[in-house]
Amino acid sequence: MSFRIEKDTMGEVKVPSDKYWGAQTERSRNNFKIGPSGSMPLDIVYGFAYLKKAAAFANHELGVLSEEKRDLIAKVCDEILNRQHDSQFPLVIWQTGSGTQSNMNVNEVIANRAHEIAGNTIGEGEKTIQPNDDVNKSQSSNDTFPTGMHIAAYKKVVETTIPGVTQLRETLHKKAQEFAEVVKIGRTHLMDATPLTLGQEFSGYVSQLDHGLNALKNTLDHLSELALGGTAVGTGLNTPKGYDVLVAKYIAEFTELPFKTAKNKFEALASHDAIVESHGALKQLAVSLNKIANDIRMMASGPRSGIGEIIIPANEPGSSIMPGKVNPTQCEALTMVCAQVMGNDVAITVGGTQGHYELNVFKPVMAANILQSAELLGDACVSFDINCAAGIEPNHETIKTLLNNSLMLVTALNTKIGYYKAAEIANTAHKNGTTLKEEAINLGYVTSDEYDAWVKPEDMVGSLK
Repeated sequence: MSFRIEKDTMGEVKVPSDKYWGAQTERSRNNFKIGPSGSMPLDIVYGFAYLKKAAAFANHELGVLSEEKRDLIAKVCDEILNRQHDSQFPLVIWQTGSGTQSNMNVNEVIANRAHEIAGNTIGEGEKTIQPNDDVNKSQSSNDTFPTGMHIAAYKKVVETTIPGVTQLRETLHKKAQEFAEVVKIGRTHLMDATPLTLGQEFSGYVSQLDHGLNALKNTLDHLSELALGGTAVGTGLNTPKGYDVLVAKYIAEFTELPFKTAKNKFEALASHDAIVESHGALKQLAVSLNKIANDIRMMASGPRSGIGEIIIPANEPGSSIMPGKVNPTQCEALTMVCAQVMGNDVAITVGGTQGHYELNVFKPVMAANILQSAELLGDACVSFDINCAAGIEPNHETIKTLLNNSLMLVTALNTKIGYYKAAEIANTAHKNGTTLKEEAINLGYVTSDEYDAWVKPEDMVGSLK
């Protein structure tokens, strides 16, 4: 491998000749060899590309950057957004907590690629575009990284999470309507309870996802506020007047999303409550989805020696030793995703507490975790929808058998003969292995006709709507 010499304020560094990055990126590569994985998410890089392009346009409009330099920076940013340079961003999450090295990685790649576009050889002559003075003009890592975080997280939530959860929500809503008159036994404490319909049960899942989606959407306004323009500590030092509003306008234009400048740049740099808030909504969805997936796999358990009230699609063999075994793999995948999201929430919560004076120094790990959670939830919901939820069907025979065998149907007699007599009927039937009707008649509390008139599961479910 051949190398070229790059310089920064600490001196010279050898950099692979076929790479666009410079000295600060190479130093970070050598100083933070932590873990076999943990690369900075490319979504953050793309967020930087949007903001660097917007900064170039704002700086030019405000008279502090030439048109030629603006256009060169913008051209490279467009190449980055077209994923032409993904291999040029090798840094890991585990670096400085401000994300300075990733900011400089982007600055250096843009500068060297712009030098090349201008017809020059990288490493020879003065750079056409300077990483700090031009690409990073009117910026600090302290306001660029949180801006990149917000752009990336907002895009991931609206482009992946919300559509994925909504797709599953619509399928569950359709199933709730289809199953509206399928009367089954209810369960509380994992024990038999009074009847409800399968549709009512599924309507609860729909409501959970509605609340989760609403909570997530309500966080977007805070997430749309950008720190750019605060520079080092929030004061906006070294920015031209009106830069913060103008650069946010350009970011909104380039992303086609409603970004705006943060109302308070000190909060935007020193705390990341918007990330904590948004991930809290993602965690809420994870909690809901975990309950839904667990309910479905327990209702589908069996198929002959479990509950077996519903039938889920058989997607692949479930055992390397037990022929014919099929497992609820989509439920398992979804609940593992939920566990990961809940774990990510702990990391983000801890990260949110690390705002000391004018800067939060857990930016990279917070960014990586919210992006992972947002993507995992969206993708997992689509997978669960296509490969499980859409194919769920009631097992009518088993549902009827379990319903009629339940002792909790006796609850219908409470208002007729009282709680204590009804309990005696249930306890006696359980002890003797007989039916509720048999013991109700044997104990002399009701007649056969009275029992048939009063104990009707379909009348115990309330409204079917």
